[in-house]
Amino acid sequence: MSQESTTPDLAELSRRLVEAGNRHDFDAVLSFYAPDAVWEGRASGMTFEGRTAIRGFWEDMTVAYEDFEWWSEGILDLGNGVVFNVDRASGRPVASSRYVELHYATVAVWAQGLIERVTLYNDANEARAAAERLAQERG
Repeated sequence: MSQESTTPDLAELSRRLVEAGNRHDFDAVLSFYAPDAVWEGRASGMTFEGRTAIRGFWEDMTVAYEDFEWWSEGILDLGNGVVFNVDRASGRPVASSRYVELHYATVAVWAQGLIERVTLYNDANEARAAAERLAQERG
């Protein structure tokens, strides 16, 4: 009888999170976060603690746009529970005819199949360096 790995595929879980976000399925989005997870925007200075606050952030962000879409350009599991993503989001602000596109990177720290902390960076190189340091520190 073969033994299957009990270690979750964090890159696959990250892809599922993106899919749930695109469906605006906030219950599914939050199922990827630990109850006391923290979401931090480095450039914005915004921090959301706990699932309720994180949900509020996602709902507020998506309701401000029509045709909101989010996709990942690359997901890299760096080991030790650290995942680096390069993402894009686009949408048309409500009552506008123009589309806005955001390009950013995230560093997520996972434990027991749930996200404990996400940090959003405007600079993908800065994010990758931070993610690599974090993965090494946690090793």
